[in-house]
Amino acid sequence: MKTLKPSEIASYCDVHQRTVSRWIASGQLKGFKLPGRGNYRVQLSDFLAFLQQQQMPVPVLLQHQLQAPRVLVVDDEPLYRRALRRLLQLQGYLVEEAHDGFQAGLQLALFRPQLVTLDLSMPGLDGLAVLQYINEQQAFAMVQVVVISGLSDNALLQATQLGAAAVFAKPFDNQQLLATLQRLLPTDRTPQHQHIPESTEGL
Repeated sequence: MKTLKPSEIASYCDVHQRTVSRWIASGQLKGFKLPGRGNYRVQLSDFLAFLQQQQMPVPVLLQHQLQAPRVLVVDDEPLYRRALRRLLQLQGYLVEEAHDGFQAGLQLALFRPQLVTLDLSMPGLDGLAVLQYINEQQAFAMVQVVVISGLSDNALLQATQLGAAAVFAKPFDNQQLLATLQRLLPTDRTPQHQHIPESTEGL
């Protein structure tokens, strides 16, 4: 996946590199350190999400990236969130995460996803409440919801009755999930040819 140096981001945003470092340090902009070097890198999708959240213009050279479909991954288990994020980014989707229902509501407004993968069992506002919230808001009328949960078949059925476009039980088959997302949210972007595990079993 494409990453950017802080110096490149500073150039795109016409700010000093120290400003970019402050964005990363404060958590406004997601960044990661290169192993053994300490230098920061930022995933392109995270930079584009940051620009949208801050209502900053997208550089002309990167505007074509906005054509990528946006997917919000909602799950309170970090391993599942990271696995889903990597799986979807390899297929050309722009991905943002939420670790609970309240953060999901915030990201729905800021990130404006076209599709949400939604866990049902979360502390506080659970997945069924989030699903009902999405259905009640006219602003999210076009948002597709794919439920991915370890709860019972009855809970998955309830999610379908509340409007989920598809449901998957954990652990799920990666290829089946990708096929469902492609049906609900087609992308003409070329996937990166990397090995995709068959399922999330073992997470």
